[in-house]
Amino acid sequence: MGERVDADGVGIWVERRGRGPDVLLVAGLSDPAEAWQPQLDGLSDRYRLIAFDNRGSGRTPLPEGPLSVPMMADDAAALLRALQGEKAHVVGFSLGSLIAQELALRHPELVRSLVLVSTWGRPDAFFRSMTRFWHWLATEAPSERAMLEAFLLWVYTARAHADGTVQQIIDETLAFPYAQSAEAFQRQLDAFMTHETLDSLPGITAPTLVLAGELDITAPPRLGRMVAEAIPGAEFEVLPAEAHQPFQESPEVFNARVDAFWREVGGIRS
Repeated sequence: MGERVDADGVGIWVERRGRGPDVLLVAGLSDPAEAWQPQLDGLSDRYRLIAFDNRGSGRTPLPEGPLSVPMMADDAAALLRALQGEKAHVVGFSLGSLIAQELALRHPELVRSLVLVSTWGRPDAFFRSMTRFWHWLATEAPSERAMLEAFLLWVYTARAHADGTVQQIIDETLAFPYAQSAEAFQRQLDAFMTHETLDSLPGITAPTLVLAGELDITAPPRLGRMVAEAIPGAEFEVLPAEAHQPFQESPEVFNARVDAFWREVGGIRS
């Protein structure tokens, strides 16, 4: 069961599971905390997992005025302080990886390690065109189902479309009682369309693992490699046959990889 936590005046919806070192799971564009269910189920025997709804997703309200990635990173920092935990291993996916980058730059005292999944530090021309299309799609698609069918072409592998996984995700999204509005989707998009940290990333001191999907057309490996090369000592790995959301499509592989990384950097108490 989740709960609402007051984080510097923002009511952030949080799901916590398990015991052990803290792991903060930062979701991507539009995703609520439930997007991390395979990790909440698969890693809670070793870690205290903290998944939450970003501003404008799920049960966390959209703010008045502009929405920015640094603002969402400050939300994550305020949440960790409100929960009074220790330094956290931080996992960020897509938009969440941008938030995680900013969290590590703005609040390094809260970050034990970073896992950046499907990430980028500077958008290129293809990326900007893609996100402009998504912005248009949110209000111009003939139905919410049609919008999701088009949007998720960029997110999941062909096998996930072929085996019914994507249709199941669409059905679950449409049934979710806290659906994201088109305005919130577009404002989150606006926040990350202007994200550019590539020149600041050398300031990250936390041990970092960057994971890219071999088949990811949204944040292809070339963008993740640039991030890893900019962060001192960062590891970079391409996951074969995976697309943008590997932690959902291949959770056992993903969970084993991040668990191994956390063990390398001292994630399990002796």
